Amino acid sequence: MQVEDRQDLVRDSHSKAIINRNRSAYEIAVKRASEAQKQRDEIRNATREINTLKCEMHEIKDMLKELINR
Repeated sequence: MQVEDRQDLVRDSHSKAIINRNRSAYEIAVKRASEAQKQRDEIRNATREINTLKCEMHEIKDMLKELINR
């Protein structure tokens, strides 16, 4: 059954779900989701690297303090 005023949408008679038959719109949505996931992964990796550098800087700072206090 076709959704009113939408040529590319149909309702599944069994599940009652609305299905988009527009293949290119689906592919664009999948690509957009993939790119968003890639960007989130890059941000997560950059955050990990920053946190690692912060820890290393704290270690260096502590070592310098120890050397100065000897």
